[in-house]
Amino acid sequence: MSHQTILVLDFGSQYTQLIARRLRELSIYSEILAPNTPAAEIGRRRPAGIILSGGPKSVSDPGAPRCDPSMFDLGLPVLGICYGMQLMADTLGGRVAPAAQREFGHATVSISGHAAGAALFAGVPDAIRVWASHGDCVAEAPPGFAVAATSANAPVAAMVDLTRGLYALLF
Repeated sequence: MSHQTILVLDFGSQYTQLIARRLRELSIYSEILAPNTPAAEIGRRRPAGIILSGGPKSVSDPGAPRCDPSMFDLGLPVLGICYGMQLMADTLGGRVAPAAQREFGHATVSISGHAAGAALFAGVPDAIRVWASHGDCVAEAPPGFAVAATSANAPVAAMVDLTRGLYALLF
């Protein structure tokens, strides 16, 4: 029996296990790996995609967990969630900064009407209520990325690079 595999890199989020479980409930095989798993090992496993979990650190913290930057060059779709988004932005030349206000709880996100928004949010209303938990935000998306969503506290609440198959959500 063949199956698709999604690898989840664990940056310490309390939701990492939930992400893997939800994938399995969708009949998608998933494995949780250490955040510093070498890109060569990821490529050897031939996953259908990669998810970068959230985590409690700031990408600017000394010793904050990092991923192998060449992972983004494997040609695989990658979804960054919260810390995973901030790490993707920081690694690929965007700018991560302390948010004007820490967010913990419900937030309203406005979806972009452009292709970037459609890539992540097809069939989703123009504004959605989400759960946010972060002290930093992506202040500037990396080159090649388009902003897919914004919020009152995050100028980049979601971003995509359709050419490289890179997607990210701050919530």
